[in-house]
Amino acid sequence: MELTPGVHLLESTRGSFCYLVLGDEPVLIDTGMPGRADKILEELARIGLQPRDLAHILISHHDVDHIGNAKALQEATSATVWAPAADLPYIRGERRRPGVRRAIGLFYRPPAPRVDQVYAPGTRIGNIEVIPTPGHTPGHVSFLRGDVLFAGDLVTTRGGRLLPSPGILTTDPAALRQSLREVGRLSFDWVCPAHGRPVRRGNLWDALVR
Repeated sequence: MELTPGVHLLESTRGSFCYLVLGDEPVLIDTGMPGRADKILEELARIGLQPRDLAHILISHHDVDHIGNAKALQEATSATVWAPAADLPYIRGERRRPGVRRAIGLFYRPPAPRVDQVYAPGTRIGNIEVIPTPGHTPGHVSFLRGDVLFAGDLVTTRGGRLLPSPGILTTDPAALRQSLREVGRLSFDWVCPAHGRPVRRGNLWDALVR
């Protein structure tokens, strides 16, 4: 589904949505639940993108439903894989995920991609700005492209409402609240989360940080 010109929600990743941003160097934001690489590639082809056209894969954080197809897509496309430095030990399997994530890891163990680049302060990939939004995980980032915020798991949507990342999956609640406040100061119209459908911002973010 084309949300705004050049921005596509990938319906094949329902449950943990990924987004495609077209341009001189096409970008995939997150990679969804394990086992969906073929369906993602098929959807990219329907949009008009061949595997080798994909230039970058941006990972918002280390959860398995965001890195699930990173290695397979990296091998199919040769895209540059980016990830947050603070989440690298979990992505690489060097550190066990804490809490309920550890239990999830018993069922889903996606192979680790080769992380080619880590985000630095002020990083921009093409016309996409990387926004540090820790809290859900230590290194969680969101992405801003024009009037569209790709929020990862910073927020979810349900029934047209914005909700913060669930407490049971929040590594640092205080950091999450601060991230929500800081993102609220940015200018954007669309909020595109991994969980739930995109929504227009309106006054929803104001209600979120009261």
